[in-house]
Formats: sequence, structure tokens, C-alpha cells
Amino acid sequence: MSSSDIFLGETIGTAILILLGGGVCAAVTLKASKARNAGWLAITFGWGFAVLTAVYTSAPLSGAHLNPAVTFALAIKDNGIEWSDVPTYIGGQMLGAMIGAALVWIAYYGQFHAHLTDKEIVGGPGAQATGTKAVEAQEKGAGPVLGVFSTGPEIRVAWQNVATEVLGTVVLVLAVLTQGLNAAGDGLGILGGLVTALVVVGIGLSLGGPTGYAINPARDLGPRIVHALLPLPNKGGSDWGYAWVPVVGPLLGAAIAAGIYNVAFV
Repeated sequence: MSSSDIFLGETIGTAILILLGGGVCAAVTLKASKARNAGWLAITFGWGFAVLTAVYTSAPLSGAHLNPAVTFALAIKDNGIEWSDVPTYIGGQMLGAMIGAALVWIAYYGQFHAHLTDKEIVGGPGAQATGTKAVEAQEKGAGPVLGVFSTGPEIRVAWQNVATEVLGTVVLVLAVLTQGLNAAGDGLGILGGLVTALVVVGIGLSLGGPTGYAINPARDLGPRIVHALLPLPNKGGSDWGYAWVPVVGPLLGAAIAAGIYNVAFV
């Protein structure tokens, strides 16, 4: 694979991943969405299908890493990718994640504005009179639509939040390394894409509750940057105090998983 193929494949694939994954979060969260309040099952399966679609689209070009943690693990893995290719992969992933987040904003433009001009959602005299206010608006540092773009903890305990992301990423990366790789061992194969998508659903159902299971630094950081830049009314903060957790946790998990693979499976 050439550097241009890697960068283009990762950009396209990660954009699709975030468009569909962020899209299901928007669908479930935003006022005037037909899927509002569809629940956690809709989100977990939506992200699983997002992974499946993104992998099958980008695998012929780049091997469909779509995740700096996967790229990092494949660089550590014996006979994996070259370290010199890592910046190209991650650059495409970050750009794609930002493009995907911007596309979610376009697709749900009217719903974002309806949601963020509702006093019961963002607070104000109307909310005080009714005694209701969105939980998201009460979270320190997080705005009422940040969850559409990036993850956040239900209980803010740094070591636990990091540990949860580490555990989820270890499961994901071990599944990729043992079951998901193509014949060349540098990306996901056809059957591996399906296996990985189902694993992502399983992680969301079992380990997603505490932090929202980023398990992917680009998936969280790229859209968080877009949230900070978008001209949305009353959008609130981007919770930069938490932003390091879904970056550090998945990278630690990837390193642990690659180490386990090199010791136990090679």
C-alpha cells in the first residue's frame, strides 16, 4: 500500500465511521429526531454497523485500521506494519474523524438548533419554571450535545475511566490481531471486518456504560475538536479536562494487547 492509499483509505473510512456512529448518537439524543430516546441498544448496534461499513469501504485501500490504537498495536506486533507508516495512518484517521463529525452536524443541522434553543435542555427561565434540565447541561465542562461528538464518564474517577478504556481496547485489539487480520497481516480482512464489528457491539453492551467506550483516540479527539469549532448556539464546553482519557487509555490498551499477542500467539 502506498502512503497516498493509506491516507486516503483511512480518511474515507474514518469519516464514514464517525458519520454513522456519531449519527446514531445524534439520532438518539436530539430533539425532533425520529429516533430520540431509542436507547443504548440502538447506539451500540449503530456503532457496530458503522464499523462494518467503514471497514468494508476502506479495507481495499488502507487495510481499514480506522483507529490509532489498532495502528499502534500493528506496529508493535511482530511482522506488523512499519513504524514509518504510523503517522500517515493516524493523520488520515484524525482528518476523517473531523470530516465525519462535521457531516453529522450537517445531517442534523435543524435538530441541533431545535435542541440547543430549548430552555428545558440548555437551562434558563423556562427550565427553572418547570424544574427540568438535561443531565448533560449539568455536567461540569460538558455541553448538552457533547455526547453526540465525543465520550464522557458517568462517574468521573480518572483511574477507573482510564482502566475501563484500557480493558475495552485490549478486547478489541486482541480480537483484531487474532481473528480480524487479512492475509498480509497489515489490516482487516473481509471476515475480520464482520468479527470486529460484532466485537465492538459486545464491548459497547458490556463495557460501554462507565465511559461511553471510545476505544479509539481519533474517534473521540477529532469530533471533540469539531465540537469546539462549530458555531452552535448554547453548545456548552468540550470538556477538555477529560479529553486525555480516551486518548491515553486506548493507546495503553493497544500496547498491552500487542504484548499479549506477541508472547502468547506468535
